Amino acid sequence: MCSPSDGKGLSREVQDGAGVGGLDTRLPFLIETRPLTSASQALPLKRTKRRKYYYQAAFVAILKKNRKMAKERGLISPEDFVQLQKYMEYSTQKVSDVLKLFEDGEMAKYLQGDAIGYEGFEQFLKIYLEVDDVPSHLSLALFQSFHNGQCLNETLLKDVVCLSDVSCYFSLLEGGRPEDKLEFTFKLYDTDRNGILDSSEVEKIILQMMRVAEYLDWDVSELRPILQEMMKEIDYDGSGSVSLAEWVRAGATTVPLLVLLGLEMTLKDDGQHMWRPKRFPRPVYCNLCESSIGLGKQGLSCNLCKYTVHDHCAMKAAPCEVSTYAKSRKDIGVQSHVWVRGGCESGRCDRCQKKIRIYHSLTGLHCVWCHLQIHDDCLQAIGPECDCGPLREHILPPSSIYPSVLASGQERKQIKISQKPTDDLNVFTSEALRIEPVPNTHPLLVFVNPKSGGKQGQRVLWKFQYILNPRQVFNLLRDGPEPGLRFFKDVPDSRILVCGGDGTVGWILESIEKANLPVVPPVAVLPLGTGNDLARCLRWGGGYEGQNLAKILKDLEMSKVVHIDRWSLEVIPQQTEEKSDPVPFQIINNYFSIGVDASIAHRFHIMREKYPEKFNSRMKNKLWYFEFATSESIFSTCKKLEESLTVEICGKPLDLSNLSLEGIAVLNIPSMHGGSNLWGDAKRPHGDICGINQALGSTAKVITDPDILKTCVPDLSDKRLEVVGLEGAIEMGQIYTKLKSAGRRLAKCSEITFHTTKTLPMQIDGEPWMQSPCTIKITHKNQMPMLMGPPPRSSNFFGFLG
Repeated sequence: MCSPSDGKGLSREVQDGAGVGGLDTRLPFLIETRPLTSASQALPLKRTKRRKYYYQAAFVAILKKNRKMAKERGLISPEDFVQLQKYMEYSTQKVSDVLKLFEDGEMAKYLQGDAIGYEGFEQFLKIYLEVDDVPSHLSLALFQSFHNGQCLNETLLKDVVCLSDVSCYFSLLEGGRPEDKLEFTFKLYDTDRNGILDSSEVEKIILQMMRVAEYLDWDVSELRPILQEMMKEIDYDGSGSVSLAEWVRAGATTVPLLVLLGLEMTLKDDGQHMWRPKRFPRPVYCNLCESSIGLGKQGLSCNLCKYTVHDHCAMKAAPCEVSTYAKSRKDIGVQSHVWVRGGCESGRCDRCQKKIRIYHSLTGLHCVWCHLQIHDDCLQAIGPECDCGPLREHILPPSSIYPSVLASGQERKQIKISQKPTDDLNVFTSEALRIEPVPNTHPLLVFVNPKSGGKQGQRVLWKFQYILNPRQVFNLLRDGPEPGLRFFKDVPDSRILVCGGDGTVGWILESIEKANLPVVPPVAVLPLGTGNDLARCLRWGGGYEGQNLAKILKDLEMSKVVHIDRWSLEVIPQQTEEKSDPVPFQIINNYFSIGVDASIAHRFHIMREKYPEKFNSRMKNKLWYFEFATSESIFSTCKKLEESLTVEICGKPLDLSNLSLEGIAVLNIPSMHGGSNLWGDAKRPHGDICGINQALGSTAKVITDPDILKTCVPDLSDKRLEVVGLEGAIEMGQIYTKLKSAGRRLAKCSEITFHTTKTLPMQIDGEPWMQSPCTIKITHKNQMPMLMGPPPRSSNFFGFLG
């Protein structure tokens, strides 16, 4: 693809604008274009003056004819706004840098006081958007949107616009830190440089905020008085003007200022489809031309609405009908159906129960939110209100999400009272939108690690973006978990679903702890990793294999909350010349081990880092693991481990003198290495109802008696760890293949300390490292709420957790 900075990497339709000729100006996805040939190169990029003047004349005429409509909805169309945003995505320029060229650089000749004419405005666009020739209709429409005059005539090009207005507007739309935007906007409108904003300067800022909100397709009929009231509240000392300190303080305490910051959300509500390529195993018809795409052929399908087209039809597709939040007060609280033609995969009408003949043409309708599928003729029998269907328990409909600035006056005061002043202005992105979930539901916050489980992670991300509100689904590789946790911070009765491996779950649990949420939501797991030991213990299975996600969400409704123990691990190295690898974690969620199993895991880790292509499936991973285990059983690198370490449990030494061990495992859950239960099954004593753990009471922190250990049952939330000894790799293989029931039970305790005298392999939750001589202390940290799946219908494997 051509460099994005030269403007030539855009498709011809975007470069040329093509709005007048009837072609759609939206760029729904990035298209890789070949370099233009000499014959075509001059067409879109180097227009002749004649063509340029033709566009100017044509669009001035259009603006004349539609002056009234333009005044009501803004002089730039939604299509032009989308096109403008695409230009900005390619550009690497910042408004502040371009502004310097006009104030002190080569563009100063275009400056007339604080204003620029049309020629200077064109130069501003060319530099800022990094495009050789901005489409004339776009630059004219933008110029007129900043024009203060009321008449449109041939003298338009001689008029001027305020450079501060232009700079402020583009700064609101571009990326960047909120605090930088605040300071930049303040300095732009402090035209007399006296360090305060007077009433006239504040009014200009309100105008720019109105423009941004209007182009975000909000209902702005009631917005101006709200913004005026908000600006009065910013004047904390009541002096009648706003200082920089007050302005920055407002940024930390006045949520509606997010309008000023441009609502920096990863997900845009601008009518763009979220295309993904897809091959269709059944007859599918294009939503645009209504001809068959063909069995096994590739087309494009929108993740949000299932609008489906041929590749070549995408540029002309109708806008996406999905809006992820309410943009008007009248849309808050009442969700309506959003119907899209086609997409009736079941082939049966949910209204009349008769077949929808999807094999003959583009027929039927489906609702994006409740997923009803009906005949066209049955539409009149369906009411306008949508209840979000069978998955309403988990869905945050758009009617439950709305900009904080559109809240009522009383609600805004409550928001302001509940907020604490902070210097971290990045909280804006989570508080721009207010959430009021449907009563008696449990909105689901979904985190997906697309890299987990091969390609499964990406497919799961796409599926959840359709069956839930896309604003509930967060790609962990893009921004991490923090934006999602901030967004759901005040959502009552919410739940979290983590789609990934055990490492991803640990990452989320640690982030939840750091987020200091008022109420910690329980966490469920959709296992996409390799081992998935925690998911196994919580009854979510050993790995996702493409099952129906709707069924998994139904199981989540029947889940129960359990509290899992988490343990702190402190490594205190001794003063030696030996070097250690970095310790991967300081918290144990699943298990910790020293010796043979950590050695196998370390070799596995090194090989996977070196040759990742050889570890791209669960089956291959297991084969490699067995190969390393076989090698370890031959060389026995951790033989006589008891001679290299000592163990203390709750301050008491653990006697290992009569044992010959190659490994010691400390278990928080009864699963390791993809399902191995090193502790083994435990039979409760006859007549034991509450279990041996409860019978011993909280005072029994240490259990080493072999007879009592035989009856001890692992528990995720008993604030105790199980300690198991391993005799070698062969024993581990026997346990894994169920040829042997368990390792050697050594203790059950609430605190453990290791002292090592040589470099040994270790691992935490499957992450291995080599550790030089040290002292390791493991103590109880806290508990986190988790969701345990419903009991399996025909298996008692997890019966001890019931």
